[in-house]
Amino acid sequence: MTVSEVLALLDAERDERGMRNWEKLGSGTAGMRSYGIGLTRLRKLAKRIGRNRDLAQALWQTDVYDARVIALLVDDPARITREQAEKQVEELAGGMLAHVFASCDATLAQTSFVVELADQWVKSTDPVRRDCGYGLLYEASKFSGKKAPSAEFFLAHVERIADTIGTESEKVRLSMGAALMGIGKRSAVLNKAALKVARKVGPIEFTSASGQCEPFDVVKHLTTDRLKKKLGV
Repeated sequence: MTVSEVLALLDAERDERGMRNWEKLGSGTAGMRSYGIGLTRLRKLAKRIGRNRDLAQALWQTDVYDARVIALLVDDPARITREQAEKQVEELAGGMLAHVFASCDATLAQTSFVVELADQWVKSTDPVRRDCGYGLLYEASKFSGKKAPSAEFFLAHVERIADTIGTESEKVRLSMGAALMGIGKRSAVLNKAALKVARKVGPIEFTSASGQCEPFDVVKHLTTDRLKKKLGV
């Protein structure tokens, strides 16, 4: 597909209510326009389009939020470079695209260098990189086999979260909470370490475009009966 064809597809799928909500964001849109399409629908459209490296790069140059989401979803992880990741993280519209870029089964998380990148970005002085770094760390917490980082690697990051989460912005704190949750689901040892931090931090308050949301309670996610049975705790 071409950029024009994708934009025509997005126009046909436009959601008027979503567009009105987008307009309410004002300066929060970072100058982008949108067809108001939800992420679930955008994922379905991306699946229809399929992997397309050239199209992804072209869509990323548009000023359409939905098209840039598609760009992130259809890119080829085997061809994404560290240089591209460093360039794109600077172009996330103040972090608005960070969730799709670095979390929620992100294409970037499928690259061969994701663990190194996450480790580097969580230590960055740039809050957007830290946000993305912890998103990637959450993705890495789901890895198994040879691809999975060591328990020591994760324990070190649990300690980092404990030491720094109190000084972070709401957005980064949420990403840290997600990473803590993912790490705590890996093993009994990591569950114990993550729970200790999660209990100290407490539920993480946050807001969205629609207003105040239910606090993110990491402890609740790490103490389910199902997880306890799985980990033998």
